[in-house]
Amino acid sequence: MANILYGINGEGSGHWTRSKEVITHLKVLGHNVSIVCSGRASVNLRNFFEIEDISGFSFRFVQGRVDKSKTFWENTKALPGFSRSFNRVSGLIRDRHIDCVITDFEPISCFAAKLQRLPIISIDNQHFITGTDVSYPSRFMAQAEITKAAIGLMTPGAGIYLAISFFEARPKDDKTFVMPPILRRKVFKITPSRGDYVLVYLTAGLGKIAELLKLIQYNFIVYGADKEYQDGNVTFKKFGEDEFLSDLAGSRGVLATAGFSLISEALYLGKPYLAWPVSNQFEQTFNAYHLERLGYGKYAENLDRETIESFLFNLGVYSENLAHYPRQDNSRLFQKLEEFISTY
Repeated sequence: MANILYGINGEGSGHWTRSKEVITHLKVLGHNVSIVCSGRASVNLRNFFEIEDISGFSFRFVQGRVDKSKTFWENTKALPGFSRSFNRVSGLIRDRHIDCVITDFEPISCFAAKLQRLPIISIDNQHFITGTDVSYPSRFMAQAEITKAAIGLMTPGAGIYLAISFFEARPKDDKTFVMPPILRRKVFKITPSRGDYVLVYLTAGLGKIAELLKLIQYNFIVYGADKEYQDGNVTFKKFGEDEFLSDLAGSRGVLATAGFSLISEALYLGKPYLAWPVSNQFEQTFNAYHLERLGYGKYAENLDRETIESFLFNLGVYSENLAHYPRQDNSRLFQKLEEFISTY
């Protein structure tokens, strides 16, 4: 069995939720897995595994938009912490006789592995953007080039890139393999139904959106406000993993930002998706654009009453398109991952 170092990006929830599934699978197979992570990943995974907490890159938001200047300066100030974390991870690699490193968009583990000439396997959705011939409108070109440069800096030099995506594209080289999304086991076990409400998951700008929802003749269950009460056709709930998944499975559709993990779970469960990407975050714009292109939902640059009502009007069309969505479990990625680990 292999001694594996697993590095996990702490920004958002998608990195740690899918990494939890992969790590659990690796441990069942008997591999020794050492975990280094930051941010939300550290907070959530310490309940399940022994982890090493390290410094991590983070975004700064102002009124629901990524503030590029604040993001740059906040991470610049964190450079001494990155240096200390690099030394800790390098020592851990030596002390635990690590055979290979797996990284979910976590740079410190990647750079430490490169320095010690260890094989690196990358698992994330970001490298689908850089590692395939996927297209997008020219108006997104400037955002895309900045994002591609950032992706290249985060985890360079991996021997293998397992690029997860909710649709197919041709890889640019023989190091990149397009894989279906990694979903929580709970998602595979739940039976979806079609209720009379749309699930809403937003944080920034939720107050204005909630007032807008009250004007629309439809029911909404809203997460993101960290409070519970009923206001006409709008029901507010505090986040709980199991209740949220149950409401997702029972909804007619989803209104949320365009994060990869929630989109992937919604599509698997057959839920049309109204995607409102976080501004200045090309990855979310990319997800929303292709979601609409495939006919699985709608991309909203501006979230207004007309856009929401248009989405509701077309729920039937989106649901018919989702009947042909290629639903897959995690076994294909697990098989490919084990194939590469065995060679190391």
